[in-house]
Formats: sequence, C-alpha cells, structure tokens
Amino acid sequence: MTLRLLAVHAHPDDESSKGAATDAYYLSRGARVMVVSCTGGEAGSILNDGLDARHHADRDIAGLRRHEMNRARQALGVEHRWLGFSDSGLPDEGESIAANSFAALPVQVAAEPLVRLVRDFRPHVIVSYDENGGYPHPDHIRAHEVTMRAWEASADPSQYPDAGEPWSISKFYYDRTFNGERARAMRDALRAALPDAPITGALDEMIARWDLRGSDATTHIECAEFFDVRDAALRSHASQVAPDSAFFFWPNDIQRDAWPYEDFLLAHSRVESTLPENDLFAGIIDEETVA
Repeated sequence: MTLRLLAVHAHPDDESSKGAATDAYYLSRGARVMVVSCTGGEAGSILNDGLDARHHADRDIAGLRRHEMNRARQALGVEHRWLGFSDSGLPDEGESIAANSFAALPVQVAAEPLVRLVRDFRPHVIVSYDENGGYPHPDHIRAHEVTMRAWEASADPSQYPDAGEPWSISKFYYDRTFNGERARAMRDALRAALPDAPITGALDEMIARWDLRGSDATTHIECAEFFDVRDAALRSHASQVAPDSAFFFWPNDIQRDAWPYEDFLLAHSRVESTLPENDLFAGIIDEETVA
C-alpha cells in the first residue's frame, strides 16, 4: 500500500518553512506527498531587499510567487495543487478583509475544493495548522477551518455529494515546527558550538516568541538528513526569505545535533496509536511495512 500525506498551507512558502523536511523524508520512503496552497500569496510584501527579480515582483507579485512555488516544489519533490483562492492579506486593526478573499468566504464554500481534492488524492494523513493558524493571519486561521471541515465532511456521502467518492482520513496533525523546546535546544547548542557568534535582536526575539508557546507536540519526525532540502525549498521563495533570514541563523550541522526533528500535534485520529510517536502513519499500517 502506498501511504499518502496531504499538507494544507495558506500561502506559497508556508510549505517550505513548516514540515518540509518531513515531506522529503516520507517521499524518500516511498510515500506520496501532496502540498496544497490555499491562496496565491498575492497580498504578500516583498521581504528581501536584495531580490534579483524585484522588477517582476513590483509588476506581478502573484506571477512571481507561482514561479517560486514551482521551484520549491521541484526542490522538495512533492506534488502540488493550488486551491485558487485570493490572499486575504494581513489587515491592520480595524481594517476589514478584502471581499471575496479566502478568509472572507463562508467556510462551507471555501472547503469544497479541498474536500474534492481529499476524495481524489485519498490521503491517510492530513497536516495543517491549529485554530489560531500557527499565528493569527486570517488565511492561516481559514486554512485550519477548511481542513477541519474536510476532515469532518470528506467521509460523509451526504456532504458535498458532487465532489467525488467519500474518503475517510485516518489522522489529522497540527504543525508544531516552531516551539519553545526546540528553540531552547538550538539556542544552547549554538552558544556551545559558536560562543562568539553574535546573537542578533531578531534571533533573541524569535527565541522568546517560541519559548512563550512552549510545546505540546506529540509526534517527532527524525528528518535531519533533509534539512538541506528544506532550506533549498525555502530559498526558492526569494521574495519572502532573504539570505540573512532568521530561518538560517542556525547552521544545519548544529541543528542536526541539537534537534533533528520536525514536530507535530496529533489533533484528531480515527486509528489507535501510542503517544508520543515517531511516525505520522503510526497505527495505520505495521511499522515494518513503512520501513
């Protein structure tokens, strides 16, 4: 049996910063892995002042981000689908979300293409964000909501009856890549290995933010051999990730020793598995079959 993993993300680049090494790991073990981008990232800002394609970005950020996503897909080796919704942006306090953007649509409507995709791809495991979106961006919160709706509705033939044959997903995970336990381990390892390395304000801020979140991860996937693949995919999104981004403060050799995992929370399951886990597919088939 071929195992299938579906990762649902809000924007192009989210798939590379959250769970990318895990995706590459499971691909190496023969699983099919599909990444979903709910929106095209059209409302994203240019976060790399040295972007070579600056003129393209200024003229057509949506088109550039499609090219970037294709390069990231090639780096990871995953299958990819666009849900086709418009980026809602991150409005200032008191501002409303743009009409007809992803987060402005009713969940029942916005979930239909994901239900259709689930019934076609037939994943055993689905991964997305928690009810807070990982961070409170309207599209991240909506990505959680439509994934939750797909989890509930895909197996029910009375819901979305024109969206394909029903399929029951076995397990639903929340991404927990950014957590305090990992942050503390990596900070301590960096200081031990490179005591003279400058700890910038951005790094201190990121560590403090991760530390506040703590960690409720149930599942740790050892995927350190794919950290370079993850970084190659992330660098493909050059409009969003500068070479000196905080994502790259920790050399991968240090990361592999300090925290060789990506982390997830098992939020919902229709199969039995024992926590903590080291396999997203635990309880679905015998571990010997996965090896």
